[in-house]
Amino acid sequence: MTAASRPDLTDIHRGDWVDRRLPQAMRPYTRLARLDRPVGIWLTLFPCWAALFQAAHGLPGLRDLLMFTLGALLMRSAGSTINDIADRKFDGHVERTRFRPLANGEIGLPRAILFLIVQFALAASLLVFLTPDSRLLAVSVVPLVLLYPFCKRFTHWPQAVLGAAFNWGMLMAWTQVAGHVPIGAVMMWAGAVAWQIGYDTAYAYVDVRDDKRLGLKSTAILFGAHGKALIALFYGLTVAAWSVGGWMLGMSGLYAIGMVVIAAHLAWQAWRFDLDRPEISYRLFLANILTGVLLAVTALAGTW
Repeated sequence: MTAASRPDLTDIHRGDWVDRRLPQAMRPYTRLARLDRPVGIWLTLFPCWAALFQAAHGLPGLRDLLMFTLGALLMRSAGSTINDIADRKFDGHVERTRFRPLANGEIGLPRAILFLIVQFALAASLLVFLTPDSRLLAVSVVPLVLLYPFCKRFTHWPQAVLGAAFNWGMLMAWTQVAGHVPIGAVMMWAGAVAWQIGYDTAYAYVDVRDDKRLGLKSTAILFGAHGKALIALFYGLTVAAWSVGGWMLGMSGLYAIGMVVIAAHLAWQAWRFDLDRPEISYRLFLANILTGVLLAVTALAGTW
């Protein structure tokens, strides 16, 4: 499939809501933070909500729910900005990312760095609402967030680093609500990391030809022709970790029913995945928003 035959895989759509509704000066920053493509925010947020429901054994306080929602929004957006700063010399040579603001020259590096500082400052303002243990966890994840964009230069496992960093809020939710992180919660986090390796590998197959040409690394390049089987393996590990974690956390029978639904959905994704059809890889990546919704609903139902 040629690049020209898959224009829907680029990171910008002409005439999208950013162009229609925002002043021109705001548009590149909105895209830099990926607010025009909030899938990454949802994929970060729903596991956090699931952990909050489990830690509170029901609905958490409104303040905690709002704080973790804003935290997911700000940290995912800051992570996107860091990624674009680190990849600004590569993105212009990749079909999917060539229209990103730093790659196409809409904004320069100094303004992007200033914008990142503002994003971190806003995220740091939430620290005052956290418990000391949660605050310590929040600060400790920053090196991982900063490291991730550079991982593709020296390891085939940047997806694992991304999964660890952007599901970190699950651990913070427990320290915030319960004051500790039980083993079951760690299992839930490990399951989310495996889940992210699975869906982000499917997504990485969209860029595999460009990444090889640029000398970059990913799990998609590492897995090669075995991608379908290995994505299914990581999805299987996801279901296993979430099932064991939920059992250790005392979830009810409704949780087990929810896990069956999640297992079926992930199995469908693995079955649909096609190495030769990158547009399907992208749609399956988007389908994981539903996986996140199912996880949050299952976690809440499991407390009944």
